Amino acid sequence: MTEVTKPAVRPARPFFSSGPCAKRPGWTPEALKGALVGRSHRSKPGKAKLKDAIERTRKILGIPADFKIGIVPASDTGAVEMAMWSLLGPREIDIFAWESFGEDWVTDTIKQLKLKADVHKAPYGKLPELKHAKDRDVVFLWNGTTSGVRVPNGDWIAADREGITICDATSAAFAMDLPWDKLDVTTFSWQKVLGGEAAHGILVLSPRAVARLESYTPPWPMPKIFRMTKGGKIVDGIFEGETINTPSMVAVEDYLDALTWAESVGGLKGLIARADANTKVLADWVKKGGWDFLAENEAIRSNTSVCLKITDPWFAALSDEAKAEAAKKLAGLLDKEGVALDIAAYRSAPAGLRIWCGATVETADLQALTPWLDWAYGQIKSA
Repeated sequence: MTEVTKPAVRPARPFFSSGPCAKRPGWTPEALKGALVGRSHRSKPGKAKLKDAIERTRKILGIPADFKIGIVPASDTGAVEMAMWSLLGPREIDIFAWESFGEDWVTDTIKQLKLKADVHKAPYGKLPELKHAKDRDVVFLWNGTTSGVRVPNGDWIAADREGITICDATSAAFAMDLPWDKLDVTTFSWQKVLGGEAAHGILVLSPRAVARLESYTPPWPMPKIFRMTKGGKIVDGIFEGETINTPSMVAVEDYLDALTWAESVGGLKGLIARADANTKVLADWVKKGGWDFLAENEAIRSNTSVCLKITDPWFAALSDEAKAEAAKKLAGLLDKEGVALDIAAYRSAPAGLRIWCGATVETADLQALTPWLDWAYGQIKSA
């Protein structure tokens, strides 16, 4: 085998983690100097910052004016849990899973809430058949963060549906064009595409979701941080910046800074273009051979959490255990060299790499990374 020369150029920012993700280009702690520290988030300036975060989110993502947007605890997971525990129950459910987080929502629905649901599954790299009975509720991810597989569109969701849709869009929001007319509950966290700090989630409710909240009382106990209604009416303050629990105003300031940057690159269109350009770098690289996307079908391929598998014959001949060990060593070598941090495949996914290509990553850094991928694989193969 021909030895691959160690590359001379390194990525300026080796941050390719799939969450929390890379900060926006040029970020320094100076971005946080305006944070409302030492003050109550319920003070007038505190509520003003939270309200600003909500309305700028609405504007960039094109969320309809009659949809409610709330900042909630526990990141995207907390937002999904709030929705599921508050809204599911009145109707039978279609739930779709093709990676680990989708499986979590299956577990919650069937084993925790003990609800009747038809589960539609597919292995990593694939998408289950997307079908929707209009009288059922639907739970699904827009983008599978641990598989790199996304739904191609919302055409499969009935426009005249009687049930509601609950969409985990945490690695899709700000990188993909979401059809709000098909989404009744949408959740995400600002730690993903905008590279914000962890622990806070965003919950978006359509008027249909609000109507469900106000007409349905779940039969199970509801923790305080899940309660969105009082006396049969939605608590509007939650969606005006009066959060259920205390948010980090430092994290809020960081999110406001990320929103300002997003506006400067052209809003949603600009963010999508950056993610698409980043993914193209890897798409061009895999054409050389030896690697491929876990999502072989381009129509369902993520432009944020890009998952790669090794197709080189030497690797393919290894046992599953040896493949996992080789991929782990590969990621470790890149980490040791300081050229790619936190890019090992998710622990339950097939052996390979997961490289974040969202908008806060610079295309030039991915261009600098690909020769290092060749070099590191050569080192593992010849060891």
